[in-house]
Amino acid sequence: MVSDDTAFTLFLAVLSIKGKQYEKLEVCSYSGFKVYPGHGKRAVRIDGRGFYFINKKCERSHFLKRNPREISWTVLYRRKYKKGISEELVKKRTKRVTKSARGIAGASLAEIMAKRNQKPEVPKEKQKQKEMEKKVKKVEKKKPQVAPSKQKATKITQKAAPRVGGKR
Repeated sequence: MVSDDTAFTLFLAVLSIKGKQYEKLEVCSYSGFKVYPGHGKRAVRIDGRGFYFINKKCERSHFLKRNPREISWTVLYRRKYKKGISEELVKKRTKRVTKSARGIAGASLAEIMAKRNQKPEVPKEKQKQKEMEKKVKKVEKKKPQVAPSKQKATKITQKAAPRVGGKR
């Protein structure tokens, strides 16, 4: 068995034998593709920000300010529109709503069930009783109440001011 460290050094040795050095892969700033060592082009802006481009097509599109999210072959487009992502075999489970009977704010479950199961005539009778009580109250309110007569307050009126002006 070879440990991870020795395996890595062997890997580097194999690369150097083939005449290549181990270098980091870059990512194209426009398309999102991998740029291997010795390929592509690097552009640096005046502010110091660097851009890697895999080819002239990406470079030109970038400098023409084309949005990579609208170009169908770029990685950003494919991510945005979810292309190439294989759907998972497991279906999403939907939560099933289960009803549970319980008491609500001061009314126990027994009271609620009793009200639900009572005959439809009972609430109608109660409603008629309430309506009769309202009518009785209305009639009592309509009865003329004899109130002590009040003297009308006299209004104080000012005399009209004399007109000021010329002949006309």
